[in-house]
Amino acid sequence: MVQFSLNGQTVRSSAPNTTPLLNVLANDLQVNGTKFGCGKAQCNACLVMVDGNPIKSCVAPLSTVAGRTVTTLAGMKDGQKPSRLQQAFIDEQAAQCGYCTSGMIIQAQALLDRNPRPTDAEVRTALDGNLCRCGAHNRIVRAVLRAAKEA
Repeated sequence: MVQFSLNGQTVRSSAPNTTPLLNVLANDLQVNGTKFGCGKAQCNACLVMVDGNPIKSCVAPLSTVAGRTVTTLAGMKDGQKPSRLQQAFIDEQAAQCGYCTSGMIIQAQALLDRNPRPTDAEVRTALDGNLCRCGAHNRIVRAVLRAAKEA
């Protein structure tokens, strides 16, 4: 039995320790915001925060989160409202199909936590590993810069 905090709630899973965290989130805990993209840690659609650091949940075994704090897109809300970064994504219309959005926001939040006032180039570098097939990267970058400016 693996116990961890998920978006502020203590949860337990009896899945085998080697089960990818993404599978536990989606199948066992019904967390739908985190997406399965490639399954090979190459697209970042599956990013979640573990103790404040983004990890690729499609390849992270469940055992890696035992006793730790996991935050998904749903856990980033400000009460019942979107977080500042989530609202910036909405305002900039930074999601087209939305498939990459969860991973983009997780990665962007990690950047803003480290660097509250990133430059355009720093945002682009931080999001370089996040794939967006719709071509919304410019809007996504604007959203991250907007959230930083509104801080």
